[in-house]
Amino acid sequence: YLEVLDGEPAELERLHAALTINVTRFFRNAEVWASLAAMLPGLFERPGDVRCWSAGCASGEEAHTLAILLAQAAERLGRPEWLDRVRIEATDIDRESLERTRAGRYREAALAETPAAVVRRWFRAEGDTMVLDPALRARVEVRAHDLTGDPVPVGRYDLAACRNVVIYFDRAMQERLFNALHDALRPGGYLVLGKVETLVGAARERLELVDVRERIYRRPA
Repeated sequence: YLEVLDGEPAELERLHAALTINVTRFFRNAEVWASLAAMLPGLFERPGDVRCWSAGCASGEEAHTLAILLAQAAERLGRPEWLDRVRIEATDIDRESLERTRAGRYREAALAETPAAVVRRWFRAEGDTMVLDPALRARVEVRAHDLTGDPVPVGRYDLAACRNVVIYFDRAMQERLFNALHDALRPGGYLVLGKVETLVGAARERLELVDVRERIYRRPA
């Protein structure tokens, strides 16, 4: 099988799809999004673009949930045009999932945890699917990225969400990844992990705990 993988790139893609778990929904674990909603308006106080990263984005529900919350934050601040300042990067190793992210087209089951008002405001029904507003899709850049090997930009993001990803790595890789996620944040930037994930290694001292229940951390300013 290793010989097949070496000779057939398409088989490697199929193996990635078989080994990775791409289960996600909009507003999955509502409490974490409620906590983030209180923090996101503050990101617009900084000059320049608001940059976020959804690492291990699967089919894009998390990245697009961030786009919705940032759009709502801009509207609450009376500056809906600030949505144009939002830049969200959605990355994964599964190329089929990335194509679904680009399409912004979802089954209703993906919206099971989404408030009805949000569905009415940001989605339209099209056949048996729900299509996300193009203005939000335009804020999301989709690209392939392997957390275990590809370089991570330094000092780029105001928020990085890496939820339910690192639990599949061994301790050494977790420590390496947490340090990389710290370095990817701008000073004052937030890191969001999954509820069953906890910082290990040097990153425990490098990041401040903001919300223990929702696993939200902050790089000191």
